[in-house]
Amino acid sequence: MGRGDDAPHRQHPLQREASDGVHHELRGRLRCPEPRLAVRPRGLPPPFTAARDVRVPRVRRARLPRFRAPADRGVPVPEVEDGAEPSHRAVRPAVRAPAAADVGAGPRAVARRAARSRLGGRQGRHLNRAGRGAPGVGEDEVGVPRNERLRRDGDVEGGGALGLYVHVPFCAAICAYCNFNRGLLDEDLKRAYVAAVTREIERGGDGRRVDSIFFGGGTPSLLDVEEVARVLDACRRAFDVAPDVEATLEMNPESCSADYVSGLLGTGINRISLGVQSFHDGELARLGRAHSAEQARAAFAATREAGCGNVSLDMMLWLPAQTRAACAASVEALVALAPEHASLYMLELYPNAPLREEAARRGWSQAPDEDAAAMYLDAFARTDLAGYEQYEISNVARPGRRSRHNLKYWRDGEWLGFGCGAHSTRGGVRWKNLSETARYVDAVERGAPVAETRRRLSLDERLGDALFTGLRLAEGIDAAVVGRRYGVDLEARYGSDVGRFVDAGWMIAAGGRWRLTRAGMLISNEVLSTFV
Repeated sequence: MGRGDDAPHRQHPLQREASDGVHHELRGRLRCPEPRLAVRPRGLPPPFTAARDVRVPRVRRARLPRFRAPADRGVPVPEVEDGAEPSHRAVRPAVRAPAAADVGAGPRAVARRAARSRLGGRQGRHLNRAGRGAPGVGEDEVGVPRNERLRRDGDVEGGGALGLYVHVPFCAAICAYCNFNRGLLDEDLKRAYVAAVTREIERGGDGRRVDSIFFGGGTPSLLDVEEVARVLDACRRAFDVAPDVEATLEMNPESCSADYVSGLLGTGINRISLGVQSFHDGELARLGRAHSAEQARAAFAATREAGCGNVSLDMMLWLPAQTRAACAASVEALVALAPEHASLYMLELYPNAPLREEAARRGWSQAPDEDAAAMYLDAFARTDLAGYEQYEISNVARPGRRSRHNLKYWRDGEWLGFGCGAHSTRGGVRWKNLSETARYVDAVERGAPVAETRRRLSLDERLGDALFTGLRLAEGIDAAVVGRRYGVDLEARYGSDVGRFVDAGWMIAAGGRWRLTRAGMLISNEVLSTFV
């Protein structure tokens, strides 16, 4: 499974490891034999993003003169390597709808427009950012234009409750599309790992308010109920966990039973994220999933039998050899179950994912651009009809059932990650734990630092992140509020770009808010790259 709201796309946004030195959350694509290869234009910084992007293949960076993205000015910067353990305690107080309207053009026009542009590859699940060396406390921000006055790090007020992410790296089997931080289950290592995670949580706690906890992976449902309880108890001892905390655990259908879910509810888990991915057995087999479509339905029924009233289902669109009709049928099956939340992602074939090689070997190809665009628009039109609100590029929810945890990523919030490979963002500092499970466990047992990298983000980077992630939401951003937080006149800096996107039908700017249209969501790479 993944971590966040999909498998692997249900991942914690910062959890994905870079597999080939190319960070590609936002994928630019070259027209080459299947499977296509993601690339990033030279000089374009790979920014943090908090969730999977919607795009169609062959999206190319704008050749239209009026869509030159200022992100081309980016200068690469290495991540700061530091053996010192970054404290989970804040260095300083720090930062922190209805569905977007379709615009005139149909999916064919949108796809053709998207195919004319080329986007830079970005990795949203890894810490690396570009810029010129990360400034320390009291230093000047580097790389910020001298004619723009950004506030000091300490002037960016944070607030709100923290989110906690707990990474569980174990899997019973490795899915064919996955290249995330995971490994096959080893019971002895799992026991040692749970003990290490609880110790890391207790060591890093500072009593701050927490209103969301997310168990991602890997496959968190491989944990026993007692192991989940121990981790949650550690969270309660180390932090001020809110009575109404949203506590989510990812689960695979084949490991879901009413008894297990009932036990989880007794520990304090109150939201299940179920990795369905498809309701066609042939597609599931190609993905290397261990469950069938019928098992997926049975797993959902088991969550209801156990009394869980907050379930998210995850589905992938644009699978190898998938037709538009087959995609629509899977979406229809999802809607028929009536979950409280759903995530619908376009599948990415990462360079070291087994499915990538198998697809090339067997001649499985993903549908053409126009069909990919149609799959996306069809899917969200159907969820609209069923009464769901599309609140983010890839996520829909019933009223009051948005993912509180993932909203922290999209609304410029703060979170702490525990476990191997987990990432954290607090006080303008971002850090990553040791990726290898045994090394992580050994470090915790010895009382050694578990962070392998950390860096302080410049104000310009933090502003770019806030815009890039906030504009993924259907509600968009309040330009004045974000501008005040970072001491920048957004209208002066980006107003002309926003105006061109509005004219193109990709954005709406009204009442001081900027947001993407649904047509803009299809090519969000092109639009959002302007702001980083």
